Amino acid sequence: MSEVRVDVTEQKAGTERVRTEVDQDQDPPPLDPVKPLTGETSRPDLQGLLPGGRPSSTEPSPSPSAEGSGLLSLPWEMVTHIASYLSAQCVITVLPKVCHVLGNLGKDSVAWQLRARRLTGSGAGFPVGPKENFDWPNACLEMEQLITCWAGQADLDGEDGDIQQNVGGDVLLRVREEVEWRPEERLASLMLGERGPRAVVDAVDGREGAFDQIDHQEDLVDPRHLSDRGEVDRGQSPRSPSPPPALERMTLPLQIYNITSVLLVGGEGRVCATGSKDMEVQLWDLQVGSHGTLLRALGGQGHTHQGWVRCLAYGGPLLASGSLDSTVKLWDLEAGGAARGLIRTGFPPYCLSFQTDVLLAGTRYNRINMYDTRVAEPLVKSLHLHSSHSGAVMCLAADDNYIISGSTDCTVAVYDRRAGKALKKLQLSSFLSSMSYSGSEVWAGDDRGMLHAFSMQAGVFKHLSQFDVGHTSQITGIHSSPGSLYTCSYDQTVKVHLPSAPPRTLCTLLQQECVYGLSVEAGVLAVATRSFWLSRVQVWRPRR
Repeated sequence: MSEVRVDVTEQKAGTERVRTEVDQDQDPPPLDPVKPLTGETSRPDLQGLLPGGRPSSTEPSPSPSAEGSGLLSLPWEMVTHIASYLSAQCVITVLPKVCHVLGNLGKDSVAWQLRARRLTGSGAGFPVGPKENFDWPNACLEMEQLITCWAGQADLDGEDGDIQQNVGGDVLLRVREEVEWRPEERLASLMLGERGPRAVVDAVDGREGAFDQIDHQEDLVDPRHLSDRGEVDRGQSPRSPSPPPALERMTLPLQIYNITSVLLVGGEGRVCATGSKDMEVQLWDLQVGSHGTLLRALGGQGHTHQGWVRCLAYGGPLLASGSLDSTVKLWDLEAGGAARGLIRTGFPPYCLSFQTDVLLAGTRYNRINMYDTRVAEPLVKSLHLHSSHSGAVMCLAADDNYIISGSTDCTVAVYDRRAGKALKKLQLSSFLSSMSYSGSEVWAGDDRGMLHAFSMQAGVFKHLSQFDVGHTSQITGIHSSPGSLYTCSYDQTVKVHLPSAPPRTLCTLLQQECVYGLSVEAGVLAVATRSFWLSRVQVWRPRR
């Protein structure tokens, strides 16, 4: 695959070409070092790019503006192409404040789809589920942030929690460079001739085929490098040193026995709840101290439950904890973790899911209980799914209309809440142990380490495909969103992927113990691990 570049040695010539065509009266500012994106996008004054300059005399350009010159005098296709070198965050939040015309760039669905294709690679399908009503801008924003944080982070950790790059060397760093080297200053660079992206100088100069060359070059993941699992073969050395790590890792100073569950709560990734085999639920402040600080153990003196804490769920402001003592307890986090209710489930709850004013509990014996947490007697309905499940309900995912559940009998069932009846049942060759529902996509992991993708649209539930992403044992935790996918497994690994078909695995976090669960919120990742002699919660968060 050919690659079009502008070498540093050719920078001066390229600069003069752009200056001649765009602005003969204005000298470019001195070349500044390129700065990677930080957590908050810088917002330079872009107004000076709009007036001034002369259009090329060799080719009249249809312009979004009625008259004048400068950026808006260029063909709209060229403007959208220039904008593709800005970060998604800039296109979404900054350009609309510059002018109405540039604000329309964020409404161009085709431009967002082309950006997503460059991020996932031309050989991948994205999104996996239906494209109708898909949130393209948010998906691209999340993928760029994911690549910035996780791609090329092999030096993030020391001996424990090492990261193994799954997208290798050259290709990986090029993906990250393309995402990171897109601050707003690049728009000025393109028009003033500082240092434009590869082949853009020729594109502005009007040479035929320049856009085609860029489009081919921008397929950042070459299908020739892909393995059977959609990962990129390793072995090539990076072309440049890795940038400073975008994440930092911390380990909570636990003093409890055998962590079983972990959950980030509050919406900001600041507070972490943990459940354990010693029957405790604890709350941790991740912003205080270098290793976090214990806020409190719920329940005051004594244990939180009379049995192992199996699962946690959050529906602000309530935290629900499910235990093998066949109870679910509710805690009001806005009231300092005060007890708000006790629910007797009849059978041990294996999974919990909070919806609007309704808490769902999947239990050991093919039953899903629905509770209205606003009333004194919270039980709304007990769904006896004898026709759908004959084993324990291991995972749940739901919205206001449907409940999707996976059982140890290797079935997946869909329950229609409005009609009050089972809608569909699928038979698999393995049972689903974890599940995440986002938009119209449902991602789930099974007991063999395989990843499954389903779609749920207009009452139609489909099993789309299954993928081998490298896990060799049961997938114990999963989190998905339009632009991100996290998985963990008993095989002592946590993997970060782009949610395409097949998933693009950015990196693998290697652990010393089995991984029992994960939680993701506001760019923060919390992971619970344990072995016979060690139990820990590790947190990766954007570097302060």
